[in-house]
Amino acid sequence: MQRPNDIKRLIDFMIGAPAFASSVDHERIGLFGFSRGGYTALAVIGANPDWANVTDLCQQYKTHVCEQIRAKEFPGSVTHDPRIKAAVIADPLSVFFTANSFAAVKIPVQLWASEFGGDGVLPHSVDIVDKNLPSKHEYHVVPNAGHFSFVAPCPPALAAELPRICADVAGFDRAAFKRQFNAEVLTFLRTELANAPR
Repeated sequence: MQRPNDIKRLIDFMIGAPAFASSVDHERIGLFGFSRGGYTALAVIGANPDWANVTDLCQQYKTHVCEQIRAKEFPGSVTHDPRIKAAVIADPLSVFFTANSFAAVKIPVQLWASEFGGDGVLPHSVDIVDKNLPSKHEYHVVPNAGHFSFVAPCPPALAAELPRICADVAGFDRAAFKRQFNAEVLTFLRTELANAPR
């Protein structure tokens, strides 16, 4: 519940603080979200979680939100922010959404999914987002990628300490993928924000 509020507060700050406001085009605000940030981005741009839909899934987790869901204390509506005109969303944690969750999403979206998922994102779980987004969108599934393949390549010390986050399947070149990914994200945002209605 708090994450979408935080994004709204951040935009309020960036367009209101004298140090930043003159550098921000208020009519061309884009958003990038990955993993839990992908859930956040979907919620902020108009998707409405269906908390009751994950009651069964929450039987195996002890998180605060699952405790609320098990007790049928479903959180209220999430914050949407119409100032965002385009979004790039990578491997979102999408278990809280159903086919009916996306009706209010109206902006262009570039959606990315890893082939193998991970960290709560199941393989092909992003498909439900792709199939039900009513707005103009692109969908890219990255072959041989796991969830953390979207993270920047790790320096050697971090790779040794956190192989779960830093290691990819044999033959996947994370550095090369990130170069391609970054270029496609920038192209999408520049194009869609330049064409955003004022």
